Amino acid sequence: MSNEIDPRLFSRLAANRTSRRRFIGGGAAAAAAAILGPSFLAACGSNGGGSSSTSTTQDSGPASGTLRISNWPLYMADGFVAAFQKATGITVDYKEDFNDNEQWFAKVKEPLSRKQDIGADLVVPTQFMALRLKGLNWLNEISEAGVPNRKNLRPDLLNASGDPGRKYTAPYMTGMVGLAYNKAATKRDITKIDDLWDPAFKGRVSLFSDVQDALGMIMQAQGNSPENPTTETVTKAVDLVREQKDKGQIRRFTGNDYSDDLAAGNIAVAQAYSGDVVQLQADNPDLKFVVPESGGDWFIDTQVIPYTTQNQKAAEAWINYVYDRANYAKLVAFTQYVPVLSDMTDELNKIDPKLGANPLINPPADVQARLKSWASLTDEQTQEFNNLYAAVTGG
Repeated sequence: MSNEIDPRLFSRLAANRTSRRRFIGGGAAAAAAAILGPSFLAACGSNGGGSSSTSTTQDSGPASGTLRISNWPLYMADGFVAAFQKATGITVDYKEDFNDNEQWFAKVKEPLSRKQDIGADLVVPTQFMALRLKGLNWLNEISEAGVPNRKNLRPDLLNASGDPGRKYTAPYMTGMVGLAYNKAATKRDITKIDDLWDPAFKGRVSLFSDVQDALGMIMQAQGNSPENPTTETVTKAVDLVREQKDKGQIRRFTGNDYSDDLAAGNIAVAQAYSGDVVQLQADNPDLKFVVPESGGDWFIDTQVIPYTTQNQKAAEAWINYVYDRANYAKLVAFTQYVPVLSDMTDELNKIDPKLGANPLINPPADVQARLKSWASLTDEQTQEFNNLYAAVTGG
């Protein structure tokens, strides 16, 4: 069975807006400003230690008052917030001002360390950052009573080792990190990590500059796992990358900026995000996405409630509303990412039968089984692994 994603299935998605993953990295704010205009820069420049609006709630009874949400740009379906407000009576102050995990952490770590308000009651960091916050005891527990729909989560996410039962982190969207290739350039199918090192592709391979997205799949090909990273296993992967760089195999290290070179054939094979490839496939049917035989990675963005929240009940009401399958299908139809809820096919088909049949949104079980998530890293591990890889990438 082929694990390739047929680009013809996704031609209708070609006009989709810029991927949320494009906001990750050093150019995040600039990219956001180019698309969203001056209002985004104004939001990014706001003081992380306070808020222009006041969050209010009641101590007893149903959730009420104002809920302040900080999310990534282009990550919310049109009308979704309004529908939640109508259904619950809760007022939502929704901001698209979360544009980079590390930048956000640098902004809020001091006020959070002093347990001061950061201007948000619910935030959507990527899982590694959410687990860092959990390790610092800066998150509130998400109650069972407040989020009964948590039972709808995919079992692999609900039983995550970093947060068993998802008591502190509530997955929002997931996506695949694998390989993209231009078949006009490769002249053959790509199925495994070793294909990156084929001498026929010398100087036409790109790897991610991000440590986790780059090394996770390489570690798996070496018989190791990002679910249990050590200095030794990360160093082994870095050494392989160094060897291939020294041979001239690797053209460059990238963020999302591999797209143009891949489409043009300057890059034959690239580490890639599944959602990015969709943007290119309608114009270039030679482009394909595959999860390597040895495995790829999940990226997981999560909803968390900082321990400085001023409206715990409303935050939980929001998560519960998101975790209703009919509601969540509207989010997935907009973002085009892989659902965090199980058994979503029927609800997706009600919106558009092509959604449930789309392997980028609804990947088959054998593909999902090959996708791993990084374990929670300490700050010391993060710095160590970043330094090891930066010595090769020049980052």
